[in-house]
Amino acid sequence: MLGRMSDPAAVEQPNPYGSERPTAAPVRRVRIPHLQAMKADGRRWAMLTAYDMYSAQIFDEAGIPALLVGDSAGNNVYGYETTVPVTVDELLPLVRAVSTNTKRALVVADLPFGSYGGSLEQGFHTAVRFMKEGLAHAVKLEGGQAMAPLVELLTTAGIPVMAHVGFTPQSEHQLGGYRVQGRGDAADALVDEARALESAGAFAIVLEMVPAPVAARVTEVLSIPTIGIGAGPGTDAQVLVWSDFAGLRAGKAPRFVKKYADLRSTLTEAAKAYAADVESGAFPAPEHSFEE
Repeated sequence: MLGRMSDPAAVEQPNPYGSERPTAAPVRRVRIPHLQAMKADGRRWAMLTAYDMYSAQIFDEAGIPALLVGDSAGNNVYGYETTVPVTVDELLPLVRAVSTNTKRALVVADLPFGSYGGSLEQGFHTAVRFMKEGLAHAVKLEGGQAMAPLVELLTTAGIPVMAHVGFTPQSEHQLGGYRVQGRGDAADALVDEARALESAGAFAIVLEMVPAPVAARVTEVLSIPTIGIGAGPGTDAQVLVWSDFAGLRAGKAPRFVKKYADLRSTLTEAAKAYAADVESGAFPAPEHSFEE
């Protein structure tokens, strides 16, 4: 369950997020303390990306407790080769669409490359835009100990921060491509980075493309939830890009992706059937037309 409400008179109802244990009346919105309580109780949870009204509504109704409006929109919405080109102005409408079309999920907005690393002032103003214009409930940023001062500034100002270490896609060119991070002697440094971000006030931390034993170690030493993507089963939560998990991507998917549907084939067949009906005159039929 997501934690008990303070009102002792609350009526017991089934938890909308899948636990078989009874809980108080469902909370209207998942909050950070609910995610922290799930870690304390040893209960894993899922996060997905979302970039539009329909995906947000569907995942919210399915009980996904946290939705990330990722800079992965660069690859999955705008068709860029990497996440680097996507801008604040491109992401803000997507964040607002997700935030205004969910009732329960915690909506986290990614701060895109170049929008927060220049100075504390730049990072603060970018985060404020996502909270005020995008109506996000939290922001996410990439980087280790160097980001700790910004995390501290934002959390002090009332902006919840989800951190992200390991492979950080915004640094893809510097890292030499998609490479596993935290192997060998680098494991201790990764743990130290995670600790620094927790101390600065981050409420959760994404671990991307990190060896499973290292991710499990980070999860054990931190009191905040860890969210894995290509980091093995030992984290508190998992996140996937929704177009990957739903099978919209063409070609080979990353090793850490599990495809739960094949929407690309479904939509392809639907489009072919529609085109065939139009060409044959089967659509529109009388029931799709108006009389005088």
